[in-house]
Amino acid sequence: MTASEEKFTRQHLLEVETLTPSLFTLRTTRDPGFRFRAGQFARLGVRKASGSIVWRAYSMVSAPHDEFLDFFSIVVPGGEFTSELSRLRPGDELLVDRQAFGYLTLDRFPDGRDLWLLATGTGVAPFVSILQDFEAWERFERIVLVYSAREARELAYQTLIGTLPERDYLQDLRARLTYLPVVTREQVPGMLYGRITTLLPSGELERAADLKLTPEHSRVMLCGNPAMIEETRHLLKAMDMNLSLTRRPGQVAVENYW
Repeated sequence: MTASEEKFTRQHLLEVETLTPSLFTLRTTRDPGFRFRAGQFARLGVRKASGSIVWRAYSMVSAPHDEFLDFFSIVVPGGEFTSELSRLRPGDELLVDRQAFGYLTLDRFPDGRDLWLLATGTGVAPFVSILQDFEAWERFERIVLVYSAREARELAYQTLIGTLPERDYLQDLRARLTYLPVVTREQVPGMLYGRITTLLPSGELERAADLKLTPEHSRVMLCGNPAMIEETRHLLKAMDMNLSLTRRPGQVAVENYW
């Protein structure tokens, strides 16, 4: 094993599911020694025909206790990595870094009563992992997942999200979760219409969740489109909610690998 090979493991695709022509989910085997916290990401590597390896960071969708790894990907037109990744089929090799990274984890918040998870597109991935881990349900009285996409068909993991409260270990906690799917390019019954950055200042998110966003009680995680994250951060700052840092705990956490 070379020095570079010591940094990753060779895994194999178990499943690939196409959601739309530009979105797909994938499941891989998992090295027994790979550890991560819900909300973290890993670098995935694809070996090209030339022998070189292309890497990109992906949040784990799966729970830390699962025996496999799930990921959610968008196909970037002409993108070196996703063009290679989208061609892989079950049984093909995928490289996974031995170390997990990222700070979009619940230990960013030492306190708080309500957990808000705001995601666009593939940014829902770390939140699905967090919702499959018991810590969030144990720590927070209310959890609100806001998941935005352009069209309803782009909303992934709907069955998983919908059946979360039915899991045995959450039987007594199921009332804690409020799921608010959002679409921006069509109106769908049972879903909010518009951008998160519009629904937040208008108060529509709070009304739909029947819960107020307050610096005292609310803790907010953001993941997805960088423009959404930046604008939402400014909106939350105007509500006296600031980034949570090691030296200064706050109310907001974001992922920075995008």
